[in-house]
Amino acid sequence: MSDDFDAVLAAVGPRLRALRRRRGATLTALSESTGIPISTLSRLESGHRKPGLELLLPLAKAYRMPIDELVGAPADLDPRVYPQPFTRNGLTVIPLTRKPGGLQAFKHILPAGLTDGREPDPRSHEGYHWLYVLRGSLRVVLGDKDFILTEGEVAEFDTHLPHWFGNSDEHSVEFLSILGPQGERVHIKARYDGPLPLRSGGVQQESPPGPPKNK
Repeated sequence: MSDDFDAVLAAVGPRLRALRRRRGATLTALSESTGIPISTLSRLESGHRKPGLELLLPLAKAYRMPIDELVGAPADLDPRVYPQPFTRNGLTVIPLTRKPGGLQAFKHILPAGLTDGREPDPRSHEGYHWLYVLRGSLRVVLGDKDFILTEGEVAEFDTHLPHWFGNSDEHSVEFLSILGPQGERVHIKARYDGPLPLRSGGVQQESPPGPPKNK
C-alpha cells in the first residue's frame, strides 16, 4: 500500500505539468487563477514540492475536476477513461489516456470551415506523432510535403520535422493521434501521394495535444 501511495505522489508533478500543457495554460495564468506563486507551481510540477491539500484544492478548482482524478489516484480497478474534452482555436481535443508520460492518445475534431483562410504555419517539437483519420479528409503539411490523408489512412513522423494540420475541404474531420517521447513510435509509415499545391487553411499541431511549450 505504501509503495502504491508513493508511486501516486511521485507521478503528481508530471501529471500536473501534462494537464496544464494540454489545457494550453501558462504558469503565469495558472498562478493568477489559483493564487499559488509561479515558483511554487514550478517546483510542484518538477517534483520538488509535495502536493499538499493547500495546493491541490485550488488546482482542482481551477481545472474543474475532483482531487483524486487530478492526482491520478487508483480508481478501484475501473479501466474506463473519463475524457475531459477541451477546445483550442476551434479544434476540439479529447484525451483518451489518463496517465502522464509515455504514449498519449487523443481524438481531434476539426469543424467544417475551421481552417478556411488560414495559411500554414508548420512548427516542430520533441517527440513522435502517429495519426489515423476516422472521418473526412485531413490536410497535412510535413516539411516540404503537402498531402491529404483520407478515412482509414495512417501517418507517422518525427515531430522535429515541421508539421501542420487542417481541413482539406469544406467538411469536418475527425482523427486519432498518438504522441510519444522521442524513440517511442508505432511502426506504420506515412503514405505520400506527392507534393500538392499549397492551399489556404490549417491548424497548428504542437506537443500533446498541440499545446505551446511553457517555461
